[in-house]
Amino acid sequence: MNPILQPLFARRSIRTYTPQPVDDATIRDLLEAAMAAPSAVARDPWHFYVVRDQARRNAVADALPNGQMLRSAPLGIVVSGDLERTHDKALSYLLQDCSAAIQNILLAASMLGLGACWLGVHPREDRILKLRTLFSMSPSMLPVAAIAIGWPAEHPAPRTRYRDEAVHQA
Repeated sequence: MNPILQPLFARRSIRTYTPQPVDDATIRDLLEAAMAAPSAVARDPWHFYVVRDQARRNAVADALPNGQMLRSAPLGIVVSGDLERTHDKALSYLLQDCSAAIQNILLAASMLGLGACWLGVHPREDRILKLRTLFSMSPSMLPVAAIAIGWPAEHPAPRTRYRDEAVHQA
């Protein structure tokens, strides 16, 4: 692994956290990193629902079968996109834009010493509807993913998942 790329390889999905809260300045750093992501035609369709309240995090966990770590994470962020703001009002652009923002949050969290785990919402219609209801989202708002965030109680080693067979020279 190239040591210059260490922050990329150090980013791992973290599912256990200490109870220490994430402060406002750090949350702002995560959101600034998210909004530094590229977006088709700079439309920036993303919206971020910052979830600190335990009951709300539990409700999000209830909607996501693989999201139970939200119960112990001190912070959750639900990343959504507004189809009305998306380039050409295209779902594909919304998903790409929000995914870039999500990846920036994950990388920033890791670089700040936090742990995070990406939890898929889209394309599961039941999950989408539950989160739209929970956060009173308009019909044009599409929840794409939730992210569990906190100070890690586990520290997996950096890694790469490089595979020669996935590379095609053209």
